[in-house]
Amino acid sequence: MELRTAASPKDVRYYDTKRLREEFLVEKVFFEDDIKLVYSHIDRIIFGGAMPVNKELKLEAGEELRAQYFLERRELGIINIGGDGTVTADGEVYEIAARDGMYIGKGTKDIVFASKDPKNPAKFYMCSGPAHMTYPTKRILKDSKATKEYDVEIKPENKKELGSMEDANHRTINKYILPGQVESCQLEMGMTHLEPGSVWNTMPCHTHDRRMEVYLYFDMPEDAFVTHYMGEPQETRHIIMRNEQAVISPSWSIHAGSGSRNYTFIWGMVGENQDFDDMDEVRMQDLL
Repeated sequence: MELRTAASPKDVRYYDTKRLREEFLVEKVFFEDDIKLVYSHIDRIIFGGAMPVNKELKLEAGEELRAQYFLERRELGIINIGGDGTVTADGEVYEIAARDGMYIGKGTKDIVFASKDPKNPAKFYMCSGPAHMTYPTKRILKDSKATKEYDVEIKPENKKELGSMEDANHRTINKYILPGQVESCQLEMGMTHLEPGSVWNTMPCHTHDRRMEVYLYFDMPEDAFVTHYMGEPQETRHIIMRNEQAVISPSWSIHAGSGSRNYTFIWGMVGENQDFDDMDEVRMQDLL
């Protein structure tokens, strides 16, 4: 598990490109037959990827957590961006198709990832935050119908279409984990897809002082990229990001992107506030 410490905005304004990337960018999230995790001191989020190909992968606590098992004092959100796979939680097998997700509550001891087809492996992207109580484990279905008692379909009001082609930001926000959809202690998670011809996300931009965020950008060919904008509104910086890379966004930072083509991204948030609309919006004319 890789450790990342917090950074002050007073220091970040003096970072060069190399230092920005070292502090905030995760250049590779998915490794064949391995689990890659990053532990950020910002709100104690852990995020990363599991890519089982030829074997099952078990989620371990690691020395960094000083815990008997990973979810001893944590909760976990998962979205699969690869082929069909399974997540086994304390012996219960959950079929997780592409673009479906899962919430696993505090106290679940054994978590194992597997793929259905090694030629089209699952890619389980996950975010985890500290938890103070246990909420039920759920399978989150993006488009299919519920068939099990633990299934939750994403509600129509949580598939929000925003923007326009004129502003190059026609996109759909799919909210997987948040109050009223799937309950959690503090974790919120979802996926935003931009339509062909649209390249801007989260613009006009904002900050939210009571929670931080991590973005995973994907659905891009090798020669495409997203310019991710960060920093204080009057001290903006940018990081060039490629397919399946992640970036940490502190609560004091804006978080927006513009791509060389359309793309998809997963957002994961932790903090003391679960009000999705509690944002400090920044006027376009105030950005520097």
